[in-house]
Amino acid sequence: MRIRVLGSSAGGGFPQWNCNCANCDGLRHGRIKARARTQSSIAVTANGLDWLLVNASPDILTQIRDTPDLQPARAVRDSGIAAVLLMDAQIDHVTGLIMLRERGSKLPLLATPEVLSDISSGFPITGILSHYCGVATTELPSDGRTITVDGLPGIEVQTVAIASKPPPYSPFRGNPRAGDNLGLVIQNPANGARVFYAPGLGAVTPELLTLMASCSVLLVDGTFWTEDEMITQGLSKKKAAEMGHLPQSGPGGMIEQLGKLPRSIRKILIHINNTNPMLIEDSAERAELTRHGIEVAHDGMDIVF
Repeated sequence: MRIRVLGSSAGGGFPQWNCNCANCDGLRHGRIKARARTQSSIAVTANGLDWLLVNASPDILTQIRDTPDLQPARAVRDSGIAAVLLMDAQIDHVTGLIMLRERGSKLPLLATPEVLSDISSGFPITGILSHYCGVATTELPSDGRTITVDGLPGIEVQTVAIASKPPPYSPFRGNPRAGDNLGLVIQNPANGARVFYAPGLGAVTPELLTLMASCSVLLVDGTFWTEDEMITQGLSKKKAAEMGHLPQSGPGGMIEQLGKLPRSIRKILIHINNTNPMLIEDSAERAELTRHGIEVAHDGMDIVF
């Protein structure tokens, strides 16, 4: 089974179109050692032909172009994307659905009832798509059950509710519901290998640590290095926790949490904000991650399990 990281950045990408922070400006002018990134999304396949798209980034057309395997060309019009699974209703995870509107049949769409409510009302993508290809929705549980995905034999996913926040446009932004944000375990039924994917993660509970310890690969929230990163750079008045993210550094941060797990587990950070200093490949922050056995995801990364 194979996972392809289509996009590894947080919302806005890297460099962000309107940002002149040290990272974005440094990348544009070649002053830092870093690589550009598109907005967060992965694709999963068991047979190399049919793919589950997990989150539909605004950059999906670029990501498809950069991933030839997603266009198997079995017909005049074709796509390797057999279904889309949404882990939340964030703008940077759902806007790409509109770019898939030319599909010749209804787009299979898996999401929790909470996510489906947000993208049918506050940001009515499903209504918009009803005038084009339409969507065939499947409601996802958020209670830890394992399900199979129609049209994608060999792929089993386990969905679990995690601590984070719904998008700012949601009426439940200040009162999160259990199904607003998911962690996803992708299991290879042939060998039992498991990958845990959680690009938005506000807290790591003991129960979640136990789940993560049962996996061979972790792809988890790498948005911010510090709790006050956006504040100190003059870009926002909000802390990481207020935006539903657990920073890497500091007491209880992601580095500390991942350090509680066996070193044999492959640990990868994804959904990285453009302000995060670990984007700089020769930075002290990147070196610290390396010392802890933690990788930083990049567009085009392949994970075989």
